[in-house]
Amino acid sequence: MNFELTDEQQSIRDAVQKVCDKFPESYWLERDSDGVFPHDFYRAMGESGWLGLAIPEAYGGAGLGVQEAAIMMQTIAESGACMSGCSSIHINVFGLMPVAVFGTEEQKRRMLPPMARGEVKSCFAVTEPNTGLNTTKLKTRAVRKGDRYVVHGQKVWISTAQVADKMLLLARTTPAEDLPAGSSSGGLSLFYTDLDRSKVSIRLIEKMGRKCVDSNELFIDALEIPVEDRIGEEGRGFKYILHGMNPERVLLASEAIGIGRVALRKAAAYARERVVFDRPIGQNQAIQHPLAENWVELEAAHMLTMKAAWLYDNGKECGAEANGAKFFAAEAGFRACERAILTHGGMGYSKEFHVERYLREIMIPRIAPVSREMILSHIAERVLGLPKSY
Repeated sequence: MNFELTDEQQSIRDAVQKVCDKFPESYWLERDSDGVFPHDFYRAMGESGWLGLAIPEAYGGAGLGVQEAAIMMQTIAESGACMSGCSSIHINVFGLMPVAVFGTEEQKRRMLPPMARGEVKSCFAVTEPNTGLNTTKLKTRAVRKGDRYVVHGQKVWISTAQVADKMLLLARTTPAEDLPAGSSSGGLSLFYTDLDRSKVSIRLIEKMGRKCVDSNELFIDALEIPVEDRIGEEGRGFKYILHGMNPERVLLASEAIGIGRVALRKAAAYARERVVFDRPIGQNQAIQHPLAENWVELEAAHMLTMKAAWLYDNGKECGAEANGAKFFAAEAGFRACERAILTHGGMGYSKEFHVERYLREIMIPRIAPVSREMILSHIAERVLGLPKSY
């Protein structure tokens, strides 16, 4: 591992920063207020070629790795776009990796280039109201009828469904009771298909942050999916989505670090400028020391995150590191955002200074896509050899 960015990676950071510079924090404050999807930002990233960063070159992408994707997402978050900017393009970066790895040649050529060019928006429909993280218990049912599957069911916390053209859907093709003993992860199939709004009812979920990137409940009633839109073999969909879980954790960690860094930068600047009792408040150790701790934690989180990314890109096991990075980066980012508000005092509660927005958005990496408690259980079992606790 190299602790410094390569020339190529630095050029990626610089180029992405140039795109982000066109979207100042005032832009993201407006999107936080009006809830309008950041179409301009999405289009700018597509036109600059960044949406296809990890898609193979043969299908219109750049064919780069998780390390480069992590650098890009951290840069976006650190620009002040936070989760709003990152979540608007998340599925473009690694969401269709199951297609790139397990799809047919025809599917790759049909599905990947439009995503890389930013011509379509997609959503990732997995989570259900009564299953949460217990993905093997999904109930949304896809029944094959000739050359089509007919789908009925419900999904929840589905991002970008309000604006999406396509949907990456995990549904049950074999009832759980019909599966052989010990094959709980079987019977689920993965589809990438049109989001037919005449068959899918979408209900917006009002939430505390990231207002411009919508979250939704989906009610699916007799959605027809052509067989050619099924990715890979029937019944192996759960294994296919597992392929993208470690990269997803790395990207969430990178985004949390980016939010923490912009919060720390804002707090340090305010501490240098704010004068109370004839001296800048940043001269007081009670202000200095917590900010210094934030820097240390964010640097440590960054190194763990990049280690996980390097392991993945080099074909090595990285489950513990990816999960650990997501856990530690989210906590470090949260503490930096909280400290930024406290450093600003009463002004930290004002939207004008942005730090309250950071705090609301940093909650996402703490919760999703996997809880802190599940990560700790994973590390306890897989690293420390402790018995399974759930």
